[in-house]
Amino acid sequence: MDILNALVAFLNFVFIPAAAYGAQLALGALGVTLIYGILRFSNFAHGDTMAFGTAATILATWGLQGLGITAGPLPTALLALPVGIAVTAAVVLGTDRIVYRFYRARRAAPIILVMASVGVMFVMNGLTRMLPGIGVNEIRFADGARFVIEVRSFREWSGLTEGLALKTTQALTLVVAVLVVWALFRFLNRTKSGKAMRAYSDNEDLALLSGIDPERVVRLTWIIAAALMTIAGTLYGLDKSFKAFNYFQILLPIFAAAIVGGLGNPLGAIAGGFVVAFSEVAVTYPWVKVAGYLFPGWQPDGLLQLLSTEYKFAVSFVILIIVLLFKPTGLFSGKSV
Repeated sequence: MDILNALVAFLNFVFIPAAAYGAQLALGALGVTLIYGILRFSNFAHGDTMAFGTAATILATWGLQGLGITAGPLPTALLALPVGIAVTAAVVLGTDRIVYRFYRARRAAPIILVMASVGVMFVMNGLTRMLPGIGVNEIRFADGARFVIEVRSFREWSGLTEGLALKTTQALTLVVAVLVVWALFRFLNRTKSGKAMRAYSDNEDLALLSGIDPERVVRLTWIIAAALMTIAGTLYGLDKSFKAFNYFQILLPIFAAAIVGGLGNPLGAIAGGFVVAFSEVAVTYPWVKVAGYLFPGWQPDGLLQLLSTEYKFAVSFVILIIVLLFKPTGLFSGKSV
């Protein structure tokens, strides 16, 4: 029974939270790697665009709730997601036309586009905070049923001391992530537009000679990236809470996930998201409870926690440095989309 209790504690506090967080990072990293693979620059405005998309979804959620429209046991934000995606897509397309298109026409070096994205990052940060009702405060917008599996019900069913909890937002994150990844890969591999994007990524000059419209490819890339950013940001906000500054902080784990897997490689972005998430959670979790079940009678001196939770982003930074030092192309050898 102690082994089962240890397993449940591991699932409850490590595996399930890390899996949900990994799915959120994977979706964010997919957006980063898509922009890098096709537009050939690292978008530092990614995190703050996620925040803007989530904020737009929250405003749409409040509007639907005001009209009495909900999704029953699921968060109303799911119904509001298309609005958030549309608004975010319009904003990033406008940003591309005003900022990035100028440098792209002059074939500016990627570092110029990176620096331009830093400026866009600050603008998006301020724009998000100025939205009515958003500001800088923490916002919780996850309505509907809170849990799929409740601790008390699980204890009564299993007879174990340790209870298992699975939040609706965690289960929803995993399901939505799987559907989004499936739809993205199907689009890239099966549709004419997706194949055009891949061809443009592999060899821009040859793609132009083949009659592929570069501006259409760029627009599609930004629209898909906007959808990925909005979905990832909304799922992250539902699972935890929304605070604009948190999305600036999550930029490091997202880039770490993309680079760990191999920048420009979609499969690598997914794998990197889970590697970073499980590393962060495992290193900052106090293992004393699990150890207590596995080794009855042993009284450890501390919490068996390698790092405090305040340092969880440092884990991403360390992983990033190690990968850049020993395998700069990432685990899956970064390549074009």
